[in-house]
Parts: sequence; C-alpha cells; structure tokens
Amino acid sequence: MPDKRRFRLGSGITAKSAIYAVFGLQLLLALLLMGGDLLRAFPGFGLPSTQPRFDQPVNPGDQTRRYRPGDMPLAPAKDGNPARPFKSTGDMPTRLVFDGQGEVITLTGKISLGDADRFDSFLEAEGTAFTEVWLNSPGGSVSDALAIGERLRQEGFGTVMVAGDICLSACPYILAGGISRSVDPDAQVGVHQHFFDVNTVLPAFLAVEDVQRGQAAVMDHLDKMGVDPLLMKHALVTPPDEIYIFLAEELELYRLVLEPKPDET
Repeated sequence: MPDKRRFRLGSGITAKSAIYAVFGLQLLLALLLMGGDLLRAFPGFGLPSTQPRFDQPVNPGDQTRRYRPGDMPLAPAKDGNPARPFKSTGDMPTRLVFDGQGEVITLTGKISLGDADRFDSFLEAEGTAFTEVWLNSPGGSVSDALAIGERLRQEGFGTVMVAGDICLSACPYILAGGISRSVDPDAQVGVHQHFFDVNTVLPAFLAVEDVQRGQAAVMDHLDKMGVDPLLMKHALVTPPDEIYIFLAEELELYRLVLEPKPDET
C-alpha cells in the first residue's frame, strides 16, 4: 500500500512540492507586476528617460519629451496665458476644477477618479448654457476622461486649447469629445502608455487582458468621436515617463482638430 504522505507526481516530485512550485510562480508574477507599478510610480528607480525636458521645443522626428506629472515644467508660449499662470504641472489642482463663465467652462488640473461624476453634477447645477470647454490638464484617470469626453459630445460642446495650455496623457480623450476642436499652435497635446488601474495581485494573463480591454475602449471612443484611432500607435510605443507631443499637422491628420460645421457657428 503506497505511503500517502509521500505520494509522488512523476519522477521525484511530490504533490506538496508541486503545490509549492505553483504558489512560488504566482508569487513571482505578483512581485513582477508590483515591481512594475513601483517603477511607474518612481521612474527614477528604473532606467530614467534620456529624452529632452518637456520645455524644449519639438520638431518633426524629435517629439518625445520627459514626463513627470508632479514637477513637469510647462512649455512657454509666445504670448503666455496670464489667466492661468501655472509654472509647472505640480502647481495645478490635484483633481479637475470646473469654472463656468458665460458660454465657456474651463477644466483645469489632473483628472482624478470620480471627476466624471463631479462634472455631471456641475452641469446639472449650472445648467447647459455653455458651448465650449477649455482644457488644461496633465492627464490622469482614463475612465473618467472617456466619460467626460462622451458627456461633452452629448451636450454638443466644442473643445478649445489656448496658448500655454496642455492636454496630455488621458486628456486628449476629453479633447476628442468636442463637436469642434481647436488647438492653439502654442498649446501642447500629447499621449503615452496607460495602465488602466491594473490590479497587481492578478495573474499576469488577467492583467494583460485588462490592459487590452482598456486600449480597446480608448480606440472605440476615438472612433465614435470621429478621431483616427491610429494616433494610438504613438501612445503604445511611448513609455509612461515620457510623452509624445503632436505636431500641428498630426493633429489635423488624426482629426484631433476639427473646424465647426457652418450651422454650428
């Protein structure tokens, strides 16, 4: 009668050893995923970006810049923007601030979880006499950016960026929501890789599945908004501690800028 305490799976492998091996593999995967999150939170722990600073001018073929949202300097504009005098993204609000003046709403600051619901509440409280939304944001929550962009389209708002303002990371998905989209030549629009709040305790294949699902949601949103989803090719190859800045001709090519129709003027 075989000794149950020494039951073996194949040559020299006990059931207990197999269980420990599976557990060890899962633990290793979790550590790798958690380590990736730490590198994303503290880019200096990994290989720091060697790209030029964000405030350096971009040229065709030289459009990738360092990106650290907490202390990233804003690129100077020719005429400046005295109404919104931010020296860096670290000076911006940590979540979107909504300010309605006449027909214009300004959205300023980082996009945080729950900002889409806050924006809905703002519109319900302030009414819908607005026609334009001005953007100045270093990005943040992708899901909230998608929801805000969809709400702008439902309301028939145009989106505007003026000199000195930025729309980076997830912010372009709000910009895409405008029925018309205007970007000043001295504003910056850029994209990079997103992580869609992946749970690091999930097995690797489930984490990858969440990322792919998130990317599909972004591409579907852009397509519905009339923006060419091919702009995502720049996001997919740009690390999170860098940002790809679009040239004016690329904004037109991917339809991120869009003149209002004659009956909308």
